[in-house]
Amino acid sequence: MICVVFLLGGCTSMTMEEFQQAADEFQFSDIAKSDVNLVVEVHQQEVMASLRKLMVKMYRRNPREFKKAGLAYTEAQIESYVAALFDTEHDWRFAELDYRKNIDSIHLAFNPRYQGDRVFALFVGLGSMIMTSYNDKREFFVLDDLDAQKLYNSARNVEIAIWKLNHIRDEQGALLLLSNEDGGLVRNFSFERLAGKVIALQDAMSKVVATKSKRIIKDAIQFIASKVFLPI
Repeated sequence: MICVVFLLGGCTSMTMEEFQQAADEFQFSDIAKSDVNLVVEVHQQEVMASLRKLMVKMYRRNPREFKKAGLAYTEAQIESYVAALFDTEHDWRFAELDYRKNIDSIHLAFNPRYQGDRVFALFVGLGSMIMTSYNDKREFFVLDDLDAQKLYNSARNVEIAIWKLNHIRDEQGALLLLSNEDGGLVRNFSFERLAGKVIALQDAMSKVVATKSKRIIKDAIQFIASKVFLPI
């Protein structure tokens, strides 16, 4: 009934076709969402979309990691494999990673002794960590509460992960994973720009939530300096 009243309120200036379209698009769940809830959902979607693009880029730069999955190294296979991670319902725990997620999975990606797919380990870690900062939800309502500190910490952890990408090497002195291209005539920093977008979005969301909840975010300079991941 609320839905009908809401729609009828503006029907005098709508054609029947427009009215039907509005009725089809309206959802009862929208009534229970505030403007902040909608902002949270958009931010989360943008963050996860950026992580997805980053994972594709990482496989392009590190084909040997993708081949560890036993798949042919083609653009279509990469896109399909990444889509399966980000579009499928799961709890971010996979047997090939010993069911590790969040920071534990990120650590695995930077362990020089690890023989598995480092790109998969890294993005399972980053993806599950981001989702944890949103209480593992994809839809938010008026009564839902987020922790600004978790959002802030997740942004710092992405910064630390990027630092490790550019500095952690194997026994032969080679980087464990390639990301930015800084050699030759072409300098490609698209990976770093996308990662910066993830960091900026999480930082912005942490400030929105902190303002709404009137809570103070604790700085973590000492953790960043020591390159230690923060708890989420």
